Amino acid sequence: MMRLGLLLAALLLAADQASKYWVLEVLDLPNLRSVPLFEAGPVGLNLTMVWNRGVTFGLLSGEGPLNHIILALVAAVIAGFLLRWLAKAETRAVAAALGAVIGGAIGNVIDRLRFGAVVDFVDAYGWGWHWYVFNIADAGIVCGVGVLLADALFRRAPPAKEAA
Repeated sequence: MMRLGLLLAALLLAADQASKYWVLEVLDLPNLRSVPLFEAGPVGLNLTMVWNRGVTFGLLSGEGPLNHIILALVAAVIAGFLLRWLAKAETRAVAAALGAVIGGAIGNVIDRLRFGAVVDFVDAYGWGWHWYVFNIADAGIVCGVGVLLADALFRRAPPAKEAA
């Protein structure tokens, strides 16, 4: 299970960092601010540049000189705990989910250390409502946590062993 989780973490990390390179260096989104990708009636998708100095939904954002270092360290410690959990994963779904969360967390840690903030750029909207702007690492984290929650809620317990 460990190999599966680590492979998925590496693939997600590579996709995340490649997409951020493309957004920053090739597309030069910081200078464009926003690029519409598609719109179908009331729903659509834009590439919109946001420097997220906090965590999910911009929570805990701050301008202090050590804020990004503290958040990066917290995320790295959490990734370390998740690696220990991954070593003991019982199912492929749990291993894959942990890999997605680990890869996403590391991708955002790299951003915090490189830029002092996380590069967010996916802006989905519908019926006048915009979801928070996110990136591939965030999507991996959210999907991984969703699978972990579903596993915890719906996985059947193994049959009890009879006493000898």
